[in-house]
Amino acid sequence: MQTTRFNAYIPSGVTPRHESPLTLFPLTKESFLPTLERLLTSDELSLKTITALDIRATQHTFRILYVFGHPESHTYLVPYFDTQDTFPSLARIRRGCSFYEREIMTMFGLRPEGGIDHRLTMAPVSFSAQEYPLRKDATISPRTDAPDPLAEYQFSVVQGDAVYEIPVGPVHAGIIEPGHFRFSVFGEEIKKLDPLLGWKHKGIEKLFETGSLAQKIAIAERVSGDSSFAHSLALCQALESLSHVQPHEYTRLARVLFAEMERLANHFSDIGFIMLDTAFTFGGSHGARLRERMMQWAERITGSRFLRGVNTVGGLASALSVPELHAFLADIPRIRTDFTEVIGVANDSITLHQRLVTTGTLTPEVAQDFGVVGIPARAVGSTRDARKDFPYAAYDTLDFNVVTKETGDVYARFHVRIGEVYESLSLIEQALTRLVRTSPHTHETNHHVRKDALAVSIVEGWRGDIVYVVVTDGAGEISRIKVRDPSFLNWQAFPEAAKGEMVPDFPLINKSFNLSYSGNDL
Repeated sequence: MQTTRFNAYIPSGVTPRHESPLTLFPLTKESFLPTLERLLTSDELSLKTITALDIRATQHTFRILYVFGHPESHTYLVPYFDTQDTFPSLARIRRGCSFYEREIMTMFGLRPEGGIDHRLTMAPVSFSAQEYPLRKDATISPRTDAPDPLAEYQFSVVQGDAVYEIPVGPVHAGIIEPGHFRFSVFGEEIKKLDPLLGWKHKGIEKLFETGSLAQKIAIAERVSGDSSFAHSLALCQALESLSHVQPHEYTRLARVLFAEMERLANHFSDIGFIMLDTAFTFGGSHGARLRERMMQWAERITGSRFLRGVNTVGGLASALSVPELHAFLADIPRIRTDFTEVIGVANDSITLHQRLVTTGTLTPEVAQDFGVVGIPARAVGSTRDARKDFPYAAYDTLDFNVVTKETGDVYARFHVRIGEVYESLSLIEQALTRLVRTSPHTHETNHHVRKDALAVSIVEGWRGDIVYVVVTDGAGEISRIKVRDPSFLNWQAFPEAAKGEMVPDFPLINKSFNLSYSGNDL
C-alpha cells in the first residue's frame, strides 16, 4: 500500500525499503533536487526533520536523512543521500531547510552547496568552528581562547544613514534563558531582527551516544525543561517502535493525562504573561496561579512538578494513586470555571484587545516557507496536529478539536492557547474517567532493540510537534538520536513577525511565540 501511495515521489529504478511505518530510498546527485522539490511542494506531505548520520565505520560515508510525514496514512517517507563532504541545498525551494543545513554543517562539517546562509547555527562558545561534535571520532575539549562570539558571528546588516542597531542579550533583565538579538531599526520601526542562539548548547545529542536507556530518557527530559514529559514520551515511543513493544491501555491513557497537564501548565503561564506584557497585571497574576495549581497536581500524582521520572520504555515508572486521580477529576470543573472567569475579565478589556490585534502578524506564506508548527501555525489556519495526524498514546480513542485562528497576530496566538486550554481540560476528563476504571499496569520488562534499524516518533508538545529519530547499529546499540524541538523551526520565522513592528512591541511578540532556547540549542 505504501509503495503505491509513494510511487510518484520515488525515482524510477529505485527499490524502496520498508520498515513500517517508514519507507526509505536512496537519492543520487541527479535525482536529489527533482525528488525533494516534489516532496517539499506536495500538499499531502510535510517535512518533519533533516539530519545526518556518521556511518563511516561501516559504510565509509555520511548519510543525510530527509523525513517527511504523511498524515493521511500516519506513515513516513525517508529519502536519504550519502556524501563524503557536500550535499545540495534545498533552501532556495523552502527557506526552512536552511537552518537544518546549517546545523549539519556546524555539527558534521558537511557543506550545503547553493545555500542562502553559510553561518554556524550557534555562538561558537562550546567548540571552535573547526570541530564537528557529532562526528563519531570527534574529541571536543572546552575552548580556552576566550572567544568573543558576537565579534565572530556575521550579523545581517541593513544599510541606510538613519538605520542603527540595537544589541539585546545574551544576558537579559529577567530570569530567562540567554539569546542575543540584533535589531536594525529606523526610528522605532524594526527593519530586521537577527537572532544569535546557541548559548545553551549542552551537547545533548552527543550525550545520547552513551549511557543506558534509562539515562537516555533522563537526558530527553532535560532537552527543554518545560516540555520534560513530551520529550521523554517521544523518545520512549521511538524505542518502543524499535523493540516492537505495545504499551498497555493504562499507559496510553496516563500518557494523554500527563501530556495535557504539561500543556495546560504552560498555556496558563503564557496566557498570563501575554497579558502581563501589556501591563494587564490581573491576567498575569492569575495565569501564574493557574499554572501553579496544575503543577501541584502533577506533584501529587507523580511526585514531580515537571513530570520527570514518569516514562519508561513500554509504560510508566509506577502505578498511579486512584484516590488522587479521583480528586483531580473532581477538580477539573472547578479549574474550568476559574479559567473562564479570568478570560471573561480579559475579554472585557478594550486596552488588552487593542495591544494584541494586528501586532506581530505572521502570514500563512511565511509560516509555510519556514515549516512553522504548533501555535503560530494554527494561528494562521493550519490544522496540523500530531495527536490527529500521527496518533499516539490514546488520542485516537478520545474526542477533541484542533483549535485554529486565521489572523496570525498576537491576538490569534493568544486565543489559540485559550481554545487549547478547554480542549486539554476535556481530554484530561476523558482520560481520567477511563483511567480510574482500568487495571493498573506499569511497564514491559522484556524488550530488545532491533539491529540496523530506524524509528521516527512525533509528539505534539505544547509548543508544537517534537520529532525524534533513533538509529541503531549492527550490534543493536543506539548510534544516533536526533531531536527536533518545535522551537528549532519557529525561531526561524519569528523575526518575520517582528519585522515592521515597533521595538517596544518586541517583548509582547516574543512572549506570544514563547520559544525555547534550550530546546533549540541542544
